[in-house]
Amino acid sequence: EIEMDQQQKHSGNVAAIITMFALFFMIAFVTNFATPMGVIAKNQFQTSNFLAQLGNAANFFAYLFMGIPGGLILKRKGYKFTALTAVAVGFAGVGVQLIAGYASSFLVYVLGAFIAGFSMCLLNLVVNPLLNTLGGEGNKGNQLVQFGCSLNSIGATLSPVILGWLIGEITKDTNFIKAAPALMIAMGIFAVAFLIVALSRIPEPHMETAEEKA
Repeated sequence: EIEMDQQQKHSGNVAAIITMFALFFMIAFVTNFATPMGVIAKNQFQTSNFLAQLGNAANFFAYLFMGIPGGLILKRKGYKFTALTAVAVGFAGVGVQLIAGYASSFLVYVLGAFIAGFSMCLLNLVVNPLLNTLGGEGNKGNQLVQFGCSLNSIGATLSPVILGWLIGEITKDTNFIKAAPALMIAMGIFAVAFLIVALSRIPEPHMETAEEKA
């Protein structure tokens, strides 16, 4: 009976597991947006090569600020809260980058990349242990994590390909508005992920205990 209950519990996590797979993909997908977006920023805003890479740098620089706070959020608030926060921040970060195109503002673009970096940091903290937990830990949980890592690699590979397919060849006339379809797709995936995680029952075995809080 215990084994049957566990199987039912794990089958009920299918939607959440698929969502974690999608987030594994999105971590690399959104992170690797930064390089081609930097080229577009250079052309649109007529910046130097150094300034053009500020968006890419801001994406990773956010890890420096969010690493420790993100770990505390995960421990104190749990997987579900952290995942929802990460997805919401990711939606906002990509949205700000989209606004940068219409506002024609380089600073807004860098801000959006920085916000997206916060999201990527939180997602990196939560997706591995959460997917392992959803898989029941042990060998099955590890297998799911390995598959998620494979999707992460695929996302890194496909990101520039899909961006190129959506906006065509990047020339000096290419601007952020032409990249809008790719950004909207990313926002759509974040929005769907938020809904699925919000409606899923997420186990929280690593939540901070009352003694730890004290």
